[in-house]
Amino acid sequence: MPKLTKRNVDLAAPAAKDTVHWDDDIPGFGLRVKPTGVKSYIVQYRQDGRSRRMTIGRHGVLTAEEARKIARQTLGSVSQGKDPAEDRKTRRQAPTMKMLCDDYLERHARPNKRPKSVHDDITMIEGVILPKLGSKKVANVTRRDIETILHGMRETPYKANRVRALLSKMFSLAFAWSWRSDNPVTGIEKFQEQKRERWLQEDELKRLSDVLNAHPNQKCAAIIRLLLLTGARKSEVLNLTWDQIDLKRGVWTKPAHTTKQKRTEHVPLSAEALTVLQEVSEQPWFDAVHVFPGVIAGKPVHCIKKFWSDVRVAAELDPTRIHDLRHTYASHLVSGGISLAIVGRLMGHTQPQTTQRYAHFADDPLREATGMFGKKLKLR
Repeated sequence: MPKLTKRNVDLAAPAAKDTVHWDDDIPGFGLRVKPTGVKSYIVQYRQDGRSRRMTIGRHGVLTAEEARKIARQTLGSVSQGKDPAEDRKTRRQAPTMKMLCDDYLERHARPNKRPKSVHDDITMIEGVILPKLGSKKVANVTRRDIETILHGMRETPYKANRVRALLSKMFSLAFAWSWRSDNPVTGIEKFQEQKRERWLQEDELKRLSDVLNAHPNQKCAAIIRLLLLTGARKSEVLNLTWDQIDLKRGVWTKPAHTTKQKRTEHVPLSAEALTVLQEVSEQPWFDAVHVFPGVIAGKPVHCIKKFWSDVRVAAELDPTRIHDLRHTYASHLVSGGISLAIVGRLMGHTQPQTTQRYAHFADDPLREATGMFGKKLKLR
């Protein structure tokens, strides 16, 4: 066919099978006509000894002149050693954010993180990341895309920062896997967080103790008592097994897979904590494996959220989270004169700055000490 023009293209009739009409002006540029009458512009070339054919677009969507211009550009890139058809295929098959989320969970989160952390990741992925970015190619996500998501979460800075951290980790893996050449989260500032400083005072501890003693559910009451007496994380207590406890030596050996820092911890237990465990071992619901067995055979207690909500209201402790019991333990130890280093060991902290948040409680014994001399000197 002579030069492909609108008139020539319109006149090209369909046959029993695909036919191609080649343009005389640009070698490799042609019009493919299907038996159905659908007409598409194509370009054909050789690269690395292989013949490649690539569809430019449909006639009607593109004019003959527009297709001609694209054909020239495509063949020009071929002359520079590029392979446009292969590049298009690579782009089409490039990993999406959905694929990155799936691979992150299977290759990183589940093998390396605690079940609760994996659950939190899944919640953020399904609730925030996939609805916003799921259909995008990993390589096409921009810094502005990330900023837009985080800006929309500015009223919940703590949650926004967790999403930011998750995205940063996912894109660092994408970089390591050669799925993109950078991390678009780099340079995006975190939101300022107001760290919660909630711990129970002595009168509040008394009210809580009274409510726990009177509650009919003594299994969950024992869980709360042990949380207070050890400063342990909720997951550590809920999943506690008897083989971790040495009642004779008074030591709780936390296996690496149960701790946040993924390291074995040997924690001494107070006489009061041992009493709680001894009483638990004498209950009718005693289980030889789990210290706090759940309703499902072979499984521990799964959730105490409702129990804590009822107890908190009865003891007039609103607002107090279960995690605040851990803060209560550390705060009272520091204010009682125990060094930050020892408190950090008991809490399982690996970084001194984690324990440093309790440093201001150390003022209490210092004030008491200096007050001893002040009483000796009567100014008036």
